[in-house]
Amino acid sequence: MSRAKGNIAEDKACTFMYEQGFEIVERNFYSRFGEIDIIVTKENVLHFVEVKSGENYELAIQNLTPRKISRFIKTCDVYIKKNAYEGDYVIDAIIVTPHSIELVENITL
Repeated sequence: MSRAKGNIAEDKACTFMYEQGFEIVERNFYSRFGEIDIIVTKENVLHFVEVKSGENYELAIQNLTPRKISRFIKTCDVYIKKNAYEGDYVIDAIIVTPHSIELVENITL
């Protein structure tokens, strides 16, 4: 996917999260392991969000491979250490398709 399409999907995801009551903390946090697309907070819980888009849900969700999730978790660890964060957090995904946006909460390996 092109970076431009990725940015559009991330913008839609941010709007969706904001409408669901989340507060945007940061976008596009990078580490040597990878990137966190969106970091949000709600009810004192930090959410690290990976955005995936595709023509349909199945195509988009297939891009959440074990390797990708592992690198994402390492990047989350870097963020936590860099910011000395000691609260609760969760790792989520947002699936963006032409006709829907879906939050997949608490993704793990």
